[in-house]
Amino acid sequence: MTLLAFGINHNTASLDIRERVAFAPEQMREALLKACDYPHLEEIAILSTCNRTEVYVDLLESADPAADPAKLYAPVQHWLESFHQLNPADLDSCHYCYRDEEAVGHMMKVASGLDSLVLGEPQILGQMKSAYSVACDAGTVGRSLHNAFHQVFGIAKRVRTETAIGENPVSVAYAAVSLAQQIFSDLKQDTALLIGAGETIELVAQHLAQQGVGHIIVANRTLERASLLAEKFSAEAVLLADIPDHLHRADIVITSTASQLPLLGKGAVESALKKRRHKPMFMVDIAVPRDVEPEVGELDDVYLYSVDDLREVIDEGKRSRQQAAEKAATIVADGVRQYLREQRALDSVATIKAYRQKAESVRDQELSKALKSLESGAAPEQVLSQLARGLTNKLLHGPTTRLKKAGASGDNQLLDLTHELFDLSGEDTVRADSKPTANGPLTSAVPDSAMSAGKPCNDEPLATERPGSESADAVCSGRKHPENTLPDHQPSERKLHDL
Repeated sequence: MTLLAFGINHNTASLDIRERVAFAPEQMREALLKACDYPHLEEIAILSTCNRTEVYVDLLESADPAADPAKLYAPVQHWLESFHQLNPADLDSCHYCYRDEEAVGHMMKVASGLDSLVLGEPQILGQMKSAYSVACDAGTVGRSLHNAFHQVFGIAKRVRTETAIGENPVSVAYAAVSLAQQIFSDLKQDTALLIGAGETIELVAQHLAQQGVGHIIVANRTLERASLLAEKFSAEAVLLADIPDHLHRADIVITSTASQLPLLGKGAVESALKKRRHKPMFMVDIAVPRDVEPEVGELDDVYLYSVDDLREVIDEGKRSRQQAAEKAATIVADGVRQYLREQRALDSVATIKAYRQKAESVRDQELSKALKSLESGAAPEQVLSQLARGLTNKLLHGPTTRLKKAGASGDNQLLDLTHELFDLSGEDTVRADSKPTANGPLTSAVPDSAMSAGKPCNDEPLATERPGSESADAVCSGRKHPENTLPDHQPSERKLHDL
């Protein structure tokens, strides 16, 4: 597996390039399927927003860690250029590419809002979840990207719940709405009058709609522009000239126009307050020059904030988010380490499966022999004894042979790993560096010839054991090798299979 995150964003590419590389929602499925037809691209998902386009892919084959990064992501860049009919030079100077754990770390930062134009903005997580869902529906996501995305979403959730990354306003529009929430506890009962129809007012309308404001009125110099914005948020459109007729309806007034003269004077607001029976009004003047006369702030029941007042709120929010971002970076680093641990665990699954299959094959062979012996009339206790010996010898034969070679070659690392793998205590084993006894070196009760013959001892015919006779476990099918057996006067006998 080689995971890549290839893309461009607001920090690396101009708006012109970002527009040309973006994917429309109706293009996404076609793009995903075409990408999977490209050589070396096994799995793919695409994240495309106004500020970034990123392609997450799993390559068909694992790449050498020392491989040239440009060669790794060349298929991705070539496909992207081909799909959008771009010149190679368009992406050469503005793309970035991350690999494996760095790719996962980057995805976690993106989903957590740490790489956003507005630090900590929450929309990006939903956009990434949508990208994953679309790729799943298209069938272009497999085990590798499934694991990566689920880790990413888990870490993004931790960042949101364990830090204050999204709690403080860092944009003028967001700050204005946040202040409104502090004045009015339940926006569902309130009406907002938005004066202007530019980008900032549209963002304000978006934030108000997300917070469930009761009603929105959009006032603009041209009714056509006001109507276009109003349609997006089920709002009401009026002309600037009609503001005096509607001002008393507004609990919240947020204004941002390019007018060189104030649009709201003290007299107009006083009239509106009388009609409201002095119910409080919250007003935010984002415009420069100002749309609301400063004297309006002197009126009782009016909470007037200028863009400079919001700047203080925004700066404080940025400081708070930056502190939260430092904590979030630690969470992301923990997430990457957890991802790597889980990937390594998955890598061991194939080995564990092969080991179990081999053991089960030996079991089935020995069980088949035991059943045939029972059918031929052999005593059950003898069959069970032979079955136990057969399983033990066949399962231990290969590892024992390799351990003997490791001891002879001084490969203590393999011996140490065996101790750890099988939880062997020092009393259970005799290591190659054990001191010889007073009567000479320790020797094996199992003949070297049996070990070097390349087959387990239990292939010999079943031997009948009598009281006082040699144990079949000791002499393996009744054959003795006195030259390899310790004399009776020695303190004890150590057997090779104790390893």
